[in-house]
Amino acid sequence: MENKGSVLMQRYELGRLLGQGTFAKVYYARNLKTGQSVAIKVIDKEKVLKVGLIDQIKREISVMRLVRHPNIVQLYEVMASKSKIYFVMEYCKGGELFNKVAKGKLKEDVARKYFQQLISAVDFCHSRGVYHRDLKPENLLLDDNGNLKVSDFGLSALAESKRQDGLLHTTCGTPAYVAPEVISRKGYDGPKADIWSCGVILFVLLAGYLPFHDPNLMEMYRKIGRGEFKCPSWFPSDVRRLLSKILDPNPNTRISITKIMESSWFRKGLNSKSTSSKESTPINADAPCDSSEKSGTAAEAKQELAKLNNLNAFDIISLSAGFDLSGLFEESDKKKEARFTSRKPASVIISKLEDIAKHLKLKVMKNDGGLLKLEGSREGRKGAFSIDAEIFEITPTCHLVEVKKSSGDTLEYQKILNEDIRPALKDIVWAWQGDLQQQQQQQE
Repeated sequence: MENKGSVLMQRYELGRLLGQGTFAKVYYARNLKTGQSVAIKVIDKEKVLKVGLIDQIKREISVMRLVRHPNIVQLYEVMASKSKIYFVMEYCKGGELFNKVAKGKLKEDVARKYFQQLISAVDFCHSRGVYHRDLKPENLLLDDNGNLKVSDFGLSALAESKRQDGLLHTTCGTPAYVAPEVISRKGYDGPKADIWSCGVILFVLLAGYLPFHDPNLMEMYRKIGRGEFKCPSWFPSDVRRLLSKILDPNPNTRISITKIMESSWFRKGLNSKSTSSKESTPINADAPCDSSEKSGTAAEAKQELAKLNNLNAFDIISLSAGFDLSGLFEESDKKKEARFTSRKPASVIISKLEDIAKHLKLKVMKNDGGLLKLEGSREGRKGAFSIDAEIFEITPTCHLVEVKKSSGDTLEYQKILNEDIRPALKDIVWAWQGDLQQQQQQQE
């Protein structure tokens, strides 16, 4: 189906191969109805299932639906067949910014324009609770007009943390661009880590080479950890000052995006509207993510979102059934997991789950990562019954809890979930994913 000239889903004519990775290929394509040029990322479902990348694919879809901005590659729709998942995305004719940098340093005004657009996009992501975590020139594309577009949200985080310290703990990204606190594996603040990567990108645009480079990886890590870099002689003094504040190895004293946008070098030739998150294209809650989403549900979700304060990525996902992507990966129409958000502390949620386990005569096992396993002692129709409950900290006052069957009979799990667990959790649940009616009742 992915051969050049073939028609995908009776909607898109596939063209040349633009690029490929281990699990996906990206093709140029044309919308048969409108003639619009698009890029289609074709993901092999069997391969991602085999290596356990389901959640990463779901996260990438969710993130791209949340971040609608002029300097972020737009996701138009998601389609799926039995063996493939298709991302239909904005086509960026100019290719990777990396290809420009590979030819040598850029002129100061050109580098500043790209940096301004990058910061605008990253600031918008952060305002939506999204941290990219893999910013580098290879993930920055250029459109027909030479405008920068941030892409590849496969490693992004949705303001999530499995630890009670409120920090991210997954080491990811590309070594030369990652912040020292990410390398140290002691936990890091998503926005601060992204800011560091933006600083490395700015240096590369202006210098034509990396600030931290060494053939020995451990030596390069040592330089990153100490913030050891030297600006070339042609860097203006205001750029040097800005870079020293961005590439600060201490995340607590590292400059914020707000301060970057206020700096004199950054503001040169800048239209006041062009880097404001508030002026950027808003999220379109009515736009379809896939063919299963109902416009009525999306409209209700949009109204619901308007009522809430301090909304972040997980809140939006939890309130819209259209963001439930399990159908792309599960053959059965019986869901094996349920998710809810709660404004209660983790200790209260754990205590409540322990009470439920006691009532159901299930044994509770806990680990330090926020995972509870509720296990039955008797053998059921399909072996011993057990449920996993995992708690994610979104903010200090908001948690996401995922409850799923880990073994046993699915029908028994569904019965216990709907007749015992959900009613028992009523007083601590803020919203069940996709359950708009219940959310409305709790808000009233």
